[in-house]
Amino acid sequence: MCLVLPPRLTASARTLRDTARRRGLRTVQLPDGVVPGELRDGDAHLHAGPSFADAVAPALGIAPLEAPADWLARLPVTFVRREIRAVPLREAYALRRPVFAKSPNDKSIPALVYADGSRLPGPDAVDPETVVLVSDVTVFDAEYRLFLLDGQVHTGSRYAVSGRLDMTPLTASACAFGSELLAAAGHTLPSAIVVDVGTTDAGQWAVVEANAAWASGCYDSDPDRALDVVLRAAGPAARLTERDTAFVR
Repeated sequence: MCLVLPPRLTASARTLRDTARRRGLRTVQLPDGVVPGELRDGDAHLHAGPSFADAVAPALGIAPLEAPADWLARLPVTFVRREIRAVPLREAYALRRPVFAKSPNDKSIPALVYADGSRLPGPDAVDPETVVLVSDVTVFDAEYRLFLLDGQVHTGSRYAVSGRLDMTPLTASACAFGSELLAAAGHTLPSAIVVDVGTTDAGQWAVVEANAAWASGCYDSDPDRALDVVLRAAGPAARLTERDTAFVR
């Protein structure tokens, strides 16, 4: 088994690399998007950003899992505490109020508060048919990352307080909210995924967003258990379960 990594490593990627090595896994850091022949043996896994994953996953025979583009928008309001819509970028241009907007599964549309739809990236930069998530502007007091595996909260941590990086171990209440979410909507997610949750300034728990585990930092999560989720989330396509086929990027 091999864990493939991109040219540049974040602190989190280095942690997962070292964790993989302690397990006895081979790790390979590719200098670019060219996949050597010896890695095309069907036993590779991946931890990298979306652009690099798109470049190398097909040659590696990897099936990266992610949440559906409109997953957040389809959640009941009791789990998100705000209006969220998944719309083509061309439709979002017509918005004339402040909104929080982002790409569902990559960074082509930066996750920001936009004064109105005219401030979104123009058609010269992003295809107007690209799906964008637009939501009410919501303030989160604290935010937590949950690594989910087979319908359970496998590990996680707090990563921000009032929008600033602040990492501590996962709390029981964050874990409980994650379990509640999985009980209601776990069937709408792949078997291995990251979901960020938080408490709003009104004191309510809410889902922030879903992220591909293979492209997510682990913060203060247990690195061994985070690696479990990463390996499942971007592993050999030949071992893909029927349940996960609908969630391949």
